[in-house]
Amino acid sequence: MPAKRLLLLCGDFAEDYETMVPFQALKAVGHRVDAVCPDKRAGDTVATAIHDFEGDQTYSEKPGHRFTLNADFATVEPADYDGLVIAGGRAPEYLRLNDKVIGLVRHFFEADKPVAAICHGAQLLAAARVLEGRTCSAYPACRPEVELAGGRYADIAVDDAVTDGKLVTAPAWPAHPAWLAQFLQVLGTRIEP
Repeated sequence: MPAKRLLLLCGDFAEDYETMVPFQALKAVGHRVDAVCPDKRAGDTVATAIHDFEGDQTYSEKPGHRFTLNADFATVEPADYDGLVIAGGRAPEYLRLNDKVIGLVRHFFEADKPVAAICHGAQLLAAARVLEGRTCSAYPACRPEVELAGGRYADIAVDDAVTDGKLVTAPAWPAHPAWLAQFLQVLGTRIEP
């Protein structure tokens, strides 16, 4: 299967693992991954945050790494991409207020292209109004948004993922093995042992 050209949408305080792990893993299997953030260019960085599960009522947050973008958001043409990856963390909360981001997300659904969203990435899907009738997992605090957007919330284990057509979602970074494996399958990527 030929390499795919994928778009990774992230922003300041995206979750560290949910940004870096898919970026690196998808590149490792041969795909081209362009990481972008509104109002930033290739070579700029975004601050990431590490969200951890330490027994409190919600996740804790610590400073993460600086993540270097490798493409310019202003020149992105969604038609040039085969799939979309949406990082979680706090970035989706404010990225969903950007009309170009919403239009970009809608393009992938209207064109029936693969989309992988994790954790709070569901906030972008809900804001883009692309969840009607779809099954979607997310961080549990996003359940009301998934359901208000007409989606069916998948209440699955934190290390699991769910695929609905070409949409692959997961609750948080512990699901990376399942989430990335399902996304690679949707992309048609064959991994040899």
